[in-house]
Amino acid sequence: MLIDEITITLKAGDGGNGAVAFNKVKLSRGPTGADGGNGGSVYFEGSGDINALMTYASRKKIEAERGRDGRGQFLDGRKGEHFIMKIPIGTTVTNLETNFSQEIEEVGQRILAAGGGVGGRGNFKFRSATNTTPMEHEDGTKGDIATYKINVRLIADVGLVGLPNAGKSTLLNELTAAKSRVANYAFTTLEPHLGSYYGVILADIPGIIEGASAGKGLGVKFLKHIERTRVLFHLIDSESDDVVRDYKIIRNELETFNPELTKKTEHVFLTKTDSVSPEEVKEKIAALKKLKQHPLAVSILEPESLEEVKKILNKIKDEKGL
Repeated sequence: MLIDEITITLKAGDGGNGAVAFNKVKLSRGPTGADGGNGGSVYFEGSGDINALMTYASRKKIEAERGRDGRGQFLDGRKGEHFIMKIPIGTTVTNLETNFSQEIEEVGQRILAAGGGVGGRGNFKFRSATNTTPMEHEDGTKGDIATYKINVRLIADVGLVGLPNAGKSTLLNELTAAKSRVANYAFTTLEPHLGSYYGVILADIPGIIEGASAGKGLGVKFLKHIERTRVLFHLIDSESDDVVRDYKIIRNELETFNPELTKKTEHVFLTKTDSVSPEEVKEKIAALKKLKQHPLAVSILEPESLEEVKKILNKIKDEKGL
């Protein structure tokens, strides 16, 4: 199951305390108390794994390591280890205390989420001509604590949209190495699936139904993922008794959710054309053309029809410079 939203508290490590110690060598009794180590910080880091949040789904709090205390003989405490929280690219992180938001856009990009505390000074740092045996030291400062809302929105080149059972998962599996679940009933796909066609990322967006933008069916949970796609592949089932109605349902839900979605480049495909007669395919293609669309008939059982889809993907690939 795709985890695309969590709220989690992050605690950076506290700084270690400075030490109070003195040289045990006779005639050299000066202070030797060393500094505490800095506490570890918590960072967000971009990952190409869309399921990266799964690791943190059951956790309410994450803590980085505390800095170690200083010791005698000038032995500074070890710094605490940073905690690197891997999150998918396309994720927005929002500090719920400050409302500051930032987005992870690239793999490897890091954002400081909670800064570690500073290690305290040992008594060696307090020595002076008038204080040769200082008993002073500093405790380390506390690490930051912050609660974040983490929200994933897919970044893909192509979003496959359509009513449930329109053939999106089947097409994704055929074009890429993805293994989306396929069956002949609605809502087979309950989470987005990604596949790569020679570097072009395709996202199979779970079926949208009429009223999805108002919360029906799978609701708006996955409509937000369409916002981050560059191009839409709109799939319509050729077995439908009204392909124009089906087309308009999806377009209306997209526009209701976010009018900008209807401005994206769209390619319309009439799917499963092997399951109806050639005459019926022609009729339904003609009906969609009246909407000023240029639909393509596709079937995974007819490889030549998939070549037209691949031509479109190859053009997108070239535009990306892949």
